[in-house]
Amino acid sequence: MKPVRVGICGLGTVGSGTFNVLMRNADEIARRAGRPIVIEQVAARRDNPDCDTTGVKVTADIFEVAQNPDVDVLVELIGGYDVARELVLTAISNGKHVVTANKALIAVHGNEIFRAAHDKGVIVAFEAAVAGGIPVIKSIREGLGANCIEWLAGIINGTGNYILTHMRDEGRAFEDVLAEAQALGYAEADPTFDVEGIDAAHKLTILASIAYGVPLQFEKAYTEGISRITAEDVDQADNLGYIIKHLGISKRTDAGLELRVHPTLIPKERLLASVHGVKNAIAVMGDAVGPTLYYGAGAGAEPTASAVVADLLDVARDIATEHHYRVPYLAFSGITEGDDSLPILPMEDIVTAYYLRLLAVDRPGVLARVATILSEQGISIEAIIQKEATEGELVPIILLTHRTREKQMNEVIRQLESLSDIAGPVTRIRVESLNEDE
Repeated sequence: MKPVRVGICGLGTVGSGTFNVLMRNADEIARRAGRPIVIEQVAARRDNPDCDTTGVKVTADIFEVAQNPDVDVLVELIGGYDVARELVLTAISNGKHVVTANKALIAVHGNEIFRAAHDKGVIVAFEAAVAGGIPVIKSIREGLGANCIEWLAGIINGTGNYILTHMRDEGRAFEDVLAEAQALGYAEADPTFDVEGIDAAHKLTILASIAYGVPLQFEKAYTEGISRITAEDVDQADNLGYIIKHLGISKRTDAGLELRVHPTLIPKERLLASVHGVKNAIAVMGDAVGPTLYYGAGAGAEPTASAVVADLLDVARDIATEHHYRVPYLAFSGITEGDDSLPILPMEDIVTAYYLRLLAVDRPGVLARVATILSEQGISIEAIIQKEATEGELVPIILLTHRTREKQMNEVIRQLESLSDIAGPVTRIRVESLNEDE
């Protein structure tokens, strides 16, 4: 049968992985697709010594690929927002299907891109945009199609998980482990997207849209990083029976949809608590299936290429059958931009439990004043640890609260930090049970 001809834009880590998997497994892929999938052209700013491009057209101009009449599917692996958006929209306008691993592009511009693809009658596939080689998008969109999704929570950034894992296992400081992650290539020179939760928020935005049938709304996602987490916090969480993970969490409530990324204490017995190093995992609770977990390599050349090539197979099958029904991009039919039937809740309306750590002057009555401030906001204390005084006569106090609204906790922290007996900022980490038996 006539081969499906692919143009790859970007020959970096994922691009080279995709190129090599397509070349190495060409026969197996052709058997699965029912026709060959061949690389027609590659666009890259520089050669990649890991790829033998002999016999393949190579250009430095990505838009040449988007306009090449011999290319059926453009694979966008350049990353970023604006140039990638222009490239993808150009390819669509030229009648090409698109496969992308770009979570930022989909989270921010996905509504526009999907609308353009629908109008042109082409496919945009993006499995590799979330959790690398883990087929979580297809699992939620298709495999769990019978379910009303109640909540999902995921470790969806390997850099942050690597840092927190080594902080716990080795008692090291955040800055020390971050430097090691950068030296090993797990973290960028500028790690902001990873450690401040932006990367995870991109991915959570996509997962939530597919799980609940809402438009992509990245701008409404609450994002908080892990740079303020200390070895003391990790140790105290362990003493209390918890592990700190940097989670993306989305829940359906009567009031609306939660969409938040932040450090989280979760019980040690939860499945996500056992996910260490650079691995990713997403727990999904469906009303019919119950709890499910999707685990694996969330990044890397060939793990991500696995998802890219799987998308290419889907496109190739679609081309072969020429059918007119396709699975909706965000799983639900008729999603319109601006639909607020399931609104994204502001963070101050979220209800959860809290871990607080503060340094107090070692004098009588301080703990009573702290407890009074919490009580006046209707917040109950579940556990309290008062440690020995540190240098300068400051006493570390650890509090674990029952569930309360974020708005009330914000007021508690404001009042605590205004007390002359409290030194420095109060550390707050949210606590989630993620009960897999619910």
